[in-house]
Amino acid sequence: MHVSDVVRVMETLAPPELAESWDNVGLLVGDASAPVRRVLLCVDVTDEVLAEAVETRAGMIVAHHPPIFRPVGRITAAEAPVAYRAARRGIALYAAHTNLDAAPGGTNDALADALGLADRRPLQPACRDGQAKIVVFVQPDNMPRVAGAAFAAGAGRIGNYSDCAFFSHGIGSFFGRPGSSPAVGAAGRHEAAEELRLEVICPRGKVAAVLAAVRAAHSYETPAIDVYPLLDLPAGAGNGRVGRLPRPVTVRTLAERLKRAAGAARALLAAPQHGRAARADGRGRLVATAACCAGAGASAWRDALAAGAALYATGEMDHHAAGAAAAAGLTVLCLGHGNSERLVLPSLARRLAAALPALRVAASKRDRDPYQTI
Repeated sequence: MHVSDVVRVMETLAPPELAESWDNVGLLVGDASAPVRRVLLCVDVTDEVLAEAVETRAGMIVAHHPPIFRPVGRITAAEAPVAYRAARRGIALYAAHTNLDAAPGGTNDALADALGLADRRPLQPACRDGQAKIVVFVQPDNMPRVAGAAFAAGAGRIGNYSDCAFFSHGIGSFFGRPGSSPAVGAAGRHEAAEELRLEVICPRGKVAAVLAAVRAAHSYETPAIDVYPLLDLPAGAGNGRVGRLPRPVTVRTLAERLKRAAGAARALLAAPQHGRAARADGRGRLVATAACCAGAGASAWRDALAAGAALYATGEMDHHAAGAAAAAGLTVLCLGHGNSERLVLPSLARRLAAALPALRVAASKRDRDPYQTI
């Protein structure tokens, strides 16, 4: 078993392309070819978690929060202490952050499980823009050569299928200006020719190579080529979750349910104080539809309100966002940033262990929220 095996499975469970552009996910410290037998899971890589990894002989830590987040110019004990100490001990560090939040079965689904949400969907569906569609118009007898060149350069792969394309028939027209050398007809005349339209998709990173291959294989002096960026909405992926409860329950019941699941001593409540939503402190209000967003949830509360949620559970929200949400009629429950995310660790451990039976996976016992209740 190697670090690369764990990386491969993690990238299946939490595809890196689901991460926000500002995030820093993946293997951040270590050698992908290094052997590993034990993996420790945590939200934050702290000195206590590192010590636990050393004591349990874990060769790799999979963390939710990236231990290297902003660019650093040097790896020293002063500038990047966690990365420095992990590297000295030969412990690989891997981060699955906003990609694990967005992935089906990830952080937000774990929080939704704790709430008991059914028929759930993302509050903010994920969009991936890593693909492009290339359209080129080709003479029929030149089509096998052009399509083959596009496929060889990396186009036409969809899931477990390769050489995928769409063809349609049409007529192309042109006028060859002086100095042109048309493959059909002659310069200085209006011409029309039978053509096939070839459509293929390819990763954005391979567009240049596919275009070069298509031009080299094409019979025309100047092929007509279009490139369209594509957006993909992966099923069930995105930020936050909203769903219905099997039966309406009170805010108090949901709060106690979440605290128990997260092992949190308390939760912060921001409840509507006016109109029909008001019920003293809000804890007796019945909830039929609820939403959640693990971690920092200020960006998604309006989506929760628009989706018909009466309650919004998250890790933390700033003062003004919580007040605005309550004023709009939404009850907000804040568990603590890390507490709302730590719920995913047991299920992540089970999924990793199921995919890699020879690997010993455990959630850290020393990973905890930095805040304490006093």
